[in-house]
Amino acid sequence: MPGYHETLLQLTYTRVLILFGLGILILAAVYFVGAGVNVWLISATLGMMALINLFTYARLHSQWPVTETELFSQLCADAILYGALIYQTGGATNPFIFLLLIPLLISAATLSWRFTWLMAVIVVLFYSSLLRYYLPVLPPKTEHHFSLAALFDLHIIGMWLNFLLTVLLITWFLVRMQHAMRQQERRLNRERERRLRDQQMISLATFAAGTAHELGTPLSTMSVILKDMALTHKDPETAEDIALLQQQVGACSERLQAMARSARDADASQPKPVDRLLDELLDEWQIIRPQAQYRQPIIKQGDAPEVATSPQLKQALTNLFNNAADASDEPLEIELDWDKNDIWLRIHDQGPGLPLSSSANLGRPFVTTKGKGLGIGLFLTATTLSQHEGEVRLYDHPKGGTLTEVRLPVVPQHTQEAE
Repeated sequence: MPGYHETLLQLTYTRVLILFGLGILILAAVYFVGAGVNVWLISATLGMMALINLFTYARLHSQWPVTETELFSQLCADAILYGALIYQTGGATNPFIFLLLIPLLISAATLSWRFTWLMAVIVVLFYSSLLRYYLPVLPPKTEHHFSLAALFDLHIIGMWLNFLLTVLLITWFLVRMQHAMRQQERRLNRERERRLRDQQMISLATFAAGTAHELGTPLSTMSVILKDMALTHKDPETAEDIALLQQQVGACSERLQAMARSARDADASQPKPVDRLLDELLDEWQIIRPQAQYRQPIIKQGDAPEVATSPQLKQALTNLFNNAADASDEPLEIELDWDKNDIWLRIHDQGPGLPLSSSANLGRPFVTTKGKGLGIGLFLTATTLSQHEGEVRLYDHPKGGTLTEVRLPVVPQHTQEAE
């Protein structure tokens, strides 16, 4: 969302505070001080400010972006209305004339220097005009009961109230603006990190595609040569070694074909009960790593919700099982839990835990806690889960080892019915 949208929203809140404060002060001036002001004219000016504020608040709910020129025009409207109020209540003799500084301060905090200088010229012209042209609050009368000392004290009190109100408004507005700017900076940082991650993924995918293409030719050559060797070498020991090599070459070729099918079916995702997905994953994982062990998973009682599955998601979860199994030879502890919105898969291994030196960088490319790892498995897993609106986090478990926690969103019921 554009930055000026948030600034204009804060401006509407500021106007509400000013309207409330000015209304109370004018009532006090009329009924307690006896100021001779035109209540109807002042009420019309305050009503105009309220109407502009309501229109602005309604406009902020539209899809139109807030431009710098629009924000400047809104501040000009505030300056004009403040000038009209001060004109009706004593001009430059009104201690609240410093209300004209509010549009200037907001311009200096949010707008470019051209608009800021233009606003400075506007408020200076208004102040200079109000030195001569204004409606007196207390018309000069020989019989009025205010002495010069009482009028001076009243002016000093008004100046103090004006200073207090201005400090509160400026502090509140600038604090809110700083908060909005920090939020926008965090959004920009997240977007920058996402783009960097996408670029890294594209680079990694390009390299993997090129490597897969290059590996196809030597694997085919090896397969042909191994077939010729199997025909010429008949002794049992050599034939057994050749058969093993043929099996490994066939596994590599099948893996490349599976990679191509996975890329082709990247968008093919379908809802599946999460407990059934976990059973399928563990069965497939046991075929790949028969030596890995795990205890009977702890699964929440009741009907399991559905999760959007895909080949990439299965591979990402398999990577986490592999990482946990690599960390320790002890059986893994697996827990599956859920609520109405999210699903949690927790994997606890008995390994050495997370090293402090790299725990903050886990999930970034080429950062690994293994001596022989490439540092891309957890990066690919985190990226895949992010694409599925999920996330993965790693913690040091109180009982030792590492706790890997995966969060995935539950597929809404109306989405399932639509499919």
